[in-house]
Amino acid sequence: MYFESLAAVVQMEGHGAFVWSAYFITIGVIVFMVYAPRRREKRFLRQLEGQIRRAGGGSPPSASKEV
Repeated sequence: MYFESLAAVVQMEGHGAFVWSAYFITIGVIVFMVYAPRRREKRFLRQLEGQIRRAGGGSPPSASKEV
């Protein structure tokens, strides 16, 4: 094994703070890039549903996702 202990993995010979913060920032950005469009889509669909109801279009079309 490359590291002697868990503490050595965290410290990485003095570079641990930079390495681990880079990993966490990257993971955070990826999570945001997945979450934000989904939230925006839900908000858009709610607004569209409200516009359809106000226009007297009856029940809104079902929002089915194709995978």
